[in-house]
Amino acid sequence: MQVLWLVSITIPAAAAACGLPAKEVGGGWLTGQLEALRALPDAPALTVCSVDSRVGALTRGEGGGVRYALLPGGGESDFAALLRGGQFDLVHIWGTEYPAARAMQAAAGAAGLPVLVGIQGVMRDCAAHLCDGVPKRLRRSGPVQRAIDRVVPGALLDRQQALYDHLAAGEAALLANARFVTGRTTFDRALAADCAPKARYFACNETLRPGFYTGAGWRPRTFGTAPKLLMSQGNYPLKNLHTALQALPRLRERWPGLTLTVAGWPPLDKGPLLRPVIRRMFPYQTWCARLIRQLGLQDAVRYTGPLDEPAMRQAYLDADLYLLPSYSENSPNSLGEAMLLGLPCVAARVGGIPDLLEDGRQGVLYAPAGDPGALAEAAARVLSAPDQGTALGAAARQRALQTHDPRQNAGALTGIYRQILAQLGREAAL
Repeated sequence: MQVLWLVSITIPAAAAACGLPAKEVGGGWLTGQLEALRALPDAPALTVCSVDSRVGALTRGEGGGVRYALLPGGGESDFAALLRGGQFDLVHIWGTEYPAARAMQAAAGAAGLPVLVGIQGVMRDCAAHLCDGVPKRLRRSGPVQRAIDRVVPGALLDRQQALYDHLAAGEAALLANARFVTGRTTFDRALAADCAPKARYFACNETLRPGFYTGAGWRPRTFGTAPKLLMSQGNYPLKNLHTALQALPRLRERWPGLTLTVAGWPPLDKGPLLRPVIRRMFPYQTWCARLIRQLGLQDAVRYTGPLDEPAMRQAYLDADLYLLPSYSENSPNSLGEAMLLGLPCVAARVGGIPDLLEDGRQGVLYAPAGDPGALAEAAARVLSAPDQGTALGAAARQRALQTHDPRQNAGALTGIYRQILAQLGREAAL
């Protein structure tokens, strides 16, 4: 069985096989899924494809028994040429929102190949909640900002909203033409039922980055009045850093030394001459920086910059509590990683999160996502527990080891491929 994967980023193994430097951060969970699949005795023959502007023509490579293909463009003709050069039985598109996915779907359809569409995030919901909780004045850009953005792109929220709306429309178009869909939660199953009502839906969980399955897990420490909270992202409003910031003063009334670490870039600062321009071009980051000052949190919030796998693992282990206050998530890998390590978690009750973590047994869920009081209360519930959330973390780890079991998920995915081909074989025989 020959299977072609289309993924939205170039994973490190693909870059190495094709003679390119690997990007430092990103793609780890895809690597985990790939390694788990390769370990099966009856694994399909895999070719992993992505669009990468660093190559000038179709570039192929091979490593570890997997073939890789990098294309300079993501148009239908680019994928048609790739499909003509391989004897593929099935195409698996990972993710619904990026334009190349629809081009691959069209090219595969023209070549008579079945396509399995894998839902990652639910872009429709992300677009609906992208700017929740952000003042309206920050969501609108003026002509000067838009003119600058055309030359030096910033992070204007109305531009981001337009992009998300466009990606959500693309997701709907892709699913409307999908015959086979895979997902993991009741949340993404509802999306498939709505946008792809005639498609066959297959449930299959994800395998996460290999480093989170081995080694020492989280252990509680004596934090006294200085517990450490961790968020894995915070640079765009969907991740809801602003509500976390607004919750911190309430928590610091009880734990004056409490801190929040954000695993991402801090607000951009290029010195006093460019500072006024940057503030206007990055309204969300500027607003978060202002909230930090207004709430007296200058000593409480730390940005790490992007972290690779070992550094992110250590960040979880150094924390006392993981926060996930996002307005929309399907099955966030960051939550799964925290759970695998046994770190106590507090998350907003949104999207597919309740399918991953049981409230009160494996962590604490709160609602609504934009309520600082509810977030603070949920965090305090864990931090003030006699065992500092150890029992919650241990139960979360056991749940995550089942949800993200590499061998089980690889076997399920291979089974899905076989079911699709068997169904098409029966149909062809009629």
